[in-house]
Parts: sequence; structure tokens; C-alpha cells
Amino acid sequence: MRQFTFSAFRWMAIILLLFGVILTAIQVASFSRLRATFPSGMTIAGVPVGGLDRQQTAQRLLEAYNIPVELQYNDDRIHLDPSVVGFELDLESMLAAADLERTQESFWVAFWDYLWGRASNPVAIPLRATYSEPRLRTYLETEISPRYDQPPAPPIPIPGTVNFQSGELGTSLDIERTLGPTEAALRSTSQRIVSLPLQRTLPPRPSYDNLEILLRQTIDLSGFDGLVGLYLKDLQNSQEIHFAYELGEDIDVHPDVAFTAASIIKVAVLVSVYKELDEPPDPETADLLAKMIEESGNEATDWLMQRVIDSYRAPLIVTENMQALGLVNTFLAGHFYLGAPLLQRIETPANTRTDISTDPDPYNQTTPSDIGMLLEDLHQCSQIGGGAFIAVFPGKITQAECQEMIAYLSRNYMPSLLEAGLTEDAFIAHKHGWVTNNGIINMLGDAGIIYTPGGDYVLTIFLYHPEQLIWDPASSLVGQLSRAVYNFYNLPQ
Repeated sequence: MRQFTFSAFRWMAIILLLFGVILTAIQVASFSRLRATFPSGMTIAGVPVGGLDRQQTAQRLLEAYNIPVELQYNDDRIHLDPSVVGFELDLESMLAAADLERTQESFWVAFWDYLWGRASNPVAIPLRATYSEPRLRTYLETEISPRYDQPPAPPIPIPGTVNFQSGELGTSLDIERTLGPTEAALRSTSQRIVSLPLQRTLPPRPSYDNLEILLRQTIDLSGFDGLVGLYLKDLQNSQEIHFAYELGEDIDVHPDVAFTAASIIKVAVLVSVYKELDEPPDPETADLLAKMIEESGNEATDWLMQRVIDSYRAPLIVTENMQALGLVNTFLAGHFYLGAPLLQRIETPANTRTDISTDPDPYNQTTPSDIGMLLEDLHQCSQIGGGAFIAVFPGKITQAECQEMIAYLSRNYMPSLLEAGLTEDAFIAHKHGWVTNNGIINMLGDAGIIYTPGGDYVLTIFLYHPEQLIWDPASSLVGQLSRAVYNFYNLPQ
């Protein structure tokens, strides 16, 4: 009985031992197969790869990162293939790092953990990839922006008026702000949608060509059948409009037509007086300057020239100063008092034309461009202390004196003509004038530097009619032309 019991236990132990060995061998074989794949909980570049071998892992990573990135441009959806911007995964580097993590623990230690069901700590291998920012930038610049950007529409004139209809804002891709989010989407498996950052683009100002067309249309609509001479100079970028227009047609050859300067020549006198002054004006001279510009006093102008410039040749010295500045069509050939002698008969390119004549006064003449350029020189001197005045009359005229001259011109109050086209936010320094023969007006003009929130400019306008200018429609036309220019510079948003 004892022998039988011993034998039974021995064989039972042997059987259990064999069973344990077999079971262990099975577990070792199972673990070996499992160890050939990546451990549970491991992620590579954010992609779970537990239980996958190297080939399966590479395939899964490629599938995850080759999904197109969705770019949203307003309501449009654009699919960006990562290969277009040179996106490439560094598979070998990431797989090698994963292998190192998998094998750094000894086989039997890992098997023991496996056998007892102890989960290993999850391992995350970071993404390793490259892409080409220049290729992405080129793609955005050549494929997205040209196709989806909406250019702004400039304001357009309202037919039959001097007003402008508001322009339309445009939309454009903000490329610099797009680069970062797009790169982040390329490197993500869960956030592969990019709402493209857009920027609003303001409507551009209409071209000067369109403004010139509007000015001509305004003249046509007014019904004015005389001659209009107009000169406009942008003081920011030096663009200009210059024409002489009569009965719907431009004057051929050249727009410089000689007009009687009338009181507008007092701008040239003002500049010449300051050229002669070595000290600030004394009270009497300052009073004469004010009366000449603010009250347009002819007697004050004569006294001023005789007192400061020359008792006899003052008008010719004014002319010489204008010629030195290159204003060959501007002159003063005598004093203003009744019966003053004509000191010199002066011929200019403008008054010797045979194709057009405004019957200009032999005592004083100018052209819209000449007086406009004189005002431009004055503005430049006042702003930077440089320009033609400083170059032609070195040491004679200072920036402060130019600012004083503009202050005088700004006090020339005239609610009609150029001022009529401006609003309260504009500032004008100008001189106007007209010619009356036996109570009949044949010529009127206004020339000024105009400062507005939307930009500064010089504008000179002369009207001439051989028979008669009716004040109300003529002055209204000048005001309408001035308003057209003002509206151009101060467009509604």
C-alpha cells in the first residue's frame, strides 16, 4: 500500500512537472512571437502600434500621415497632399527608436512580467519628419491665393455727379500666418483641418485717369461752353492732371494756355517779398502783406513792392524771380494802380501760341501749371525746408518764411470757387482772382494748396469765355471740380 501511494504521487508530480514545462514552453513561444511585435500601449508619432511588426507599423504610419490636410478658405475646401510640400516621415529613425525601447529590457525579465500579467509602461516615440517651407509658401502663393483671393473693387463715380460709390473690400490669404498652422496639421493625425487666416484689403483709390475722365464729364454736364484750364498735382506721389478743355475737346499740342493772372499773381509777389526780407516783416510790412492777400488790395500790393523790392522795377524783379524758378509763362509787367505804365512787353511760349488765346492782360499772366508749380514749391519749402526755393534762392527764403506765406494764403477767405468744393475737415491756402471789363467777367481762377485727411494736393482752375462768364454757373463749376478732386482723395469706406 505504501509503495503504491509513493508511486502514484511520483507519477503525478512528474506529470505536473511535464505539464508545467510544456505550459512554460508554450508561454515562452507565445511571448517570443509577441516580442517580435511592438508592445501594447506603444505609440509612434501619436499612432498606436502595439502588436504590429515593423512592416505593419510603417504602413500604418504612412497611411496616417499621407491623409490630405484640409484647408478651409471661407466656404471652400482645399485638400493639400503632404507630398506637394515635401512632407516625409523619417520611418527608419522612429522604428529604430521603438526597437530600442522594445529590446532594452532582458528577455526573461520581460517574460516574467508577461507571465504574471504585469503591463509595461506605455512608450511614446515622437514624430520625426521633414517638410519644405519654401514649397508650402510657393503652393500658397501660386495655387491658393490666385484662385481664391477676392481683389477689392475701387470706388466708382456715380453717374451725373462728382460723388463716388463706395468700393468693396477684398479678401486675401495671410500667408505668413498660414505657415505655422499648416505645418502643425501636417504633423498631426487628429487635427488635419486648417481654417486659413484671411485679411481684408481696402479698396484702392481710382486711378488718376478715371479722375481726369470725371473732371471732363463734370465740365460737359455743366454746359460750360468756354475754356477750362486745370492743373492738379498730388503732393504725395507727384502724379498730375493737366489739361485745357473747350467744348468737349482738349486743346491740341500743349495744355499750357496763357490766362490773365489778375490777383493770383500776388502769390508771386508774396514769394518775391519774402526773398528780399532779411528779418521778420515789420508791422507796416506785415499789414501790407495781410491787405494784399486777405483783402486782395491792389494799392497795398504796389506799396509793398515799392517798399520791399524796388521803387520802380519791382514788377520786373518779380518776373525775373519766376523765370529763375523755371516758370517761363508767369510775369508781372507793371504796377496795379490805374494808368501804371507797362514796363516791358513780355512774350512767353504760352502767349505766343496761334491756336488758342484768352486775350490775356499784357500786365500779368500765368498758366495753370505755372502757378500750380509755384504753390508746389512753396509747400515743399514749408514741409522740409528744401526744394526749388532753397536751390534757386539759397539763404534767401527759409522754411519758417514759407510757413508764414502759407498762413497768409490760408486767410484768403472765399466761400465760392475752390473752397466751395471742400468740407470742414479740409484746409486751403489759396489766391483767387477774376477780370472784369466794363462790368463783364471774362476770366476767373483760383489756385491753392489743399490739405485733406485723405491726402494733400495743389489744384488750379481757370475759366475763360470770350463773351461773358455768368458768375453763378461759372463759380459753381469750379466748386464742382474742386469737390470731385476732394471726393477722390477722401473716398467713402
